[in-house]
Amino acid sequence: MRLGTLLPMLALVAGGPGFAQVPRETVTTQHDQQALAVTIYNGNLALVRDQREVKLAKGDLDLAFQEVSAMIRPETALLRNLTESKDFWINEQNFDFDLLTPQKLLEKFAGRKVTVVTAVPNPAGPASETRETAEVLATSGGVVLKFPDRIETAAPGRIVYPEVPGNLRARPTLVVNLHSPADRAQKLELTYLTGGLSWQADYVANLAPGEKTLDLAGWVTLTNQSGIAYPGATLQLVAGDVHRVEQPRFNRASPAPMAKMLSEAAPMKEESLFEYHLYTLDRPTTLKENQTKQVALLTARNVPVRKEFVLKGDSWYYQDRYGELGDKLKVGVFVEFDNRAEANLGMPMPKGTVRVYQRDSAGRPQFVGEDAVDHTPKNEKVRLKLGDAFDVTARRRQTDFKSLGSAGQYKHVVETAFQVDLKNAKKEPVTVSVLEPLQGDWEIVQNSQPFTKESAGQAKFLVTVPAEGSATLTYRARVRW
Repeated sequence: MRLGTLLPMLALVAGGPGFAQVPRETVTTQHDQQALAVTIYNGNLALVRDQREVKLAKGDLDLAFQEVSAMIRPETALLRNLTESKDFWINEQNFDFDLLTPQKLLEKFAGRKVTVVTAVPNPAGPASETRETAEVLATSGGVVLKFPDRIETAAPGRIVYPEVPGNLRARPTLVVNLHSPADRAQKLELTYLTGGLSWQADYVANLAPGEKTLDLAGWVTLTNQSGIAYPGATLQLVAGDVHRVEQPRFNRASPAPMAKMLSEAAPMKEESLFEYHLYTLDRPTTLKENQTKQVALLTARNVPVRKEFVLKGDSWYYQDRYGELGDKLKVGVFVEFDNRAEANLGMPMPKGTVRVYQRDSAGRPQFVGEDAVDHTPKNEKVRLKLGDAFDVTARRRQTDFKSLGSAGQYKHVVETAFQVDLKNAKKEPVTVSVLEPLQGDWEIVQNSQPFTKESAGQAKFLVTVPAEGSATLTYRARVRW
């Protein structure tokens, strides 16, 4: 066959369906971005919706979607065509996370030739350079180079590479092999789940001097360790315990809480979503890479608050003879407020840490304690333990113990008596709640102070202790089990 006839036939075969062709690659970066939205959940999880306008050629091609999260879960990625949905489909997608670094570049050239450039000093003038070709034999724990006349275990100069391997990317990239229905600019939306983005709620409470009200500010602390920035993003937060299949966890440093005083920043808009609560920031924001940011969540002033002193007992007190049970026992200090509209609140509060401050006599704010709160719906109580009282102490002792044998279905019947001495060094009286946990079938047969049955296993005594004085609680309990 003549050469003039053979060449056109080869061209037809090369363009035919049986001949494998290398797909064309189109690259899209954040410069093509039209809209960006990030929804962050509790527990190091976020949903990213990234819209970009990209010029696509008609037919099959590779779209390199650059600047996606380095902690993307590729199996959750979904690419949609918002302009030409008909005859648009995805054939395959790959997440390239092998990033370009000097070490990676060296490793990719193992078994290949490179150029080693070495500077040669010249005392009489400018230094010159020598160029040698060497083969990279190994890169583990260092580099081994084979020159035509020797082998070196360290590069004598700088290494020059002829190219960058195609499987190394400067940024994390999702490569999608797709079919485009038209040769034109098209709006694409990539949606995916990622780790590396987290949020937590932090609250700052300023307790009034009279300890009857407090001002509360809620802040959302955002942490971005996903490997990329999210410029001008619509930010939403989901509060609630979303069930997830267990995934490998990524270690990250916990951000240090940043103390904030009460501000007048606009609170985030809140709405119900399924069985959770969704909070939306009223303006776009930028989450920079490796950044911790705080935005206002809520603000409330003059929230009525209740202060309580609590002494807690233990259930084992009632099982045997003990005598002395403790001197100078700690009395806990709690504050409690209602998350209601009538109390100037009434907004679902995501779980977080509440830090409480109070001003001293010179007007300087002082830290007086903190506590963690769980997700709190509106119309529920928020109860915080701030510490133990310095000026209020207690002594507890068992004054009597009798075993009364058995009775009916009960194998053990005991009767035991206690004395609780409370002291108050403050200049004003205080009321202490003495909480006594009792198991089995129990009854209080004698008591010096009134009590209420808080639950099937707890009695509560309210004891008022005068200023710079003391008070005593005595009671006798009969317990069956």
